[in-house]
Amino acid sequence: MENRPIKNFTDLIVYQNLYRAMVLVITKVLPTLPKEEKFDLVDQMRRASKAGPALLAEGFAKRYQIRQWRKYLNDTVGECNEMIHHLSVCIDIYGEFVDKMMCREIMDLYDKSCKQITKLGQAWKDYHDKD
Repeated sequence: MENRPIKNFTDLIVYQNLYRAMVLVITKVLPTLPKEEKFDLVDQMRRASKAGPALLAEGFAKRYQIRQWRKYLNDTVGECNEMIHHLSVCIDIYGEFVDKMMCREIMDLYDKSCKQITKLGQAWKDYHDKD
């Protein structure tokens, strides 16, 4: 994979992955959950799926303030972990309503994103320590 310049947050591959995960959760998973979860699990998943890409977008403005940037990255990992948990609940409790394979694929995307965020934080620190 070639290195491309990062001019804004949308250039971050991890942002693109989290945005894709958000779209899949909102369009493919949430509509299939039972109505009694509308104000609980569905609401939590809707907010958590939107939070990851939003945190990266917001934090990108503070990327040169390493402590601030790292906090946004850590919070994004937290949102990813929350989504992995929620998707596990969907599989284990509402397996007859959701596409389990789709949920697992989205969980893998969140797991991959956690690893990307960790590497991004380290690479960003290493890159800017050389300035």
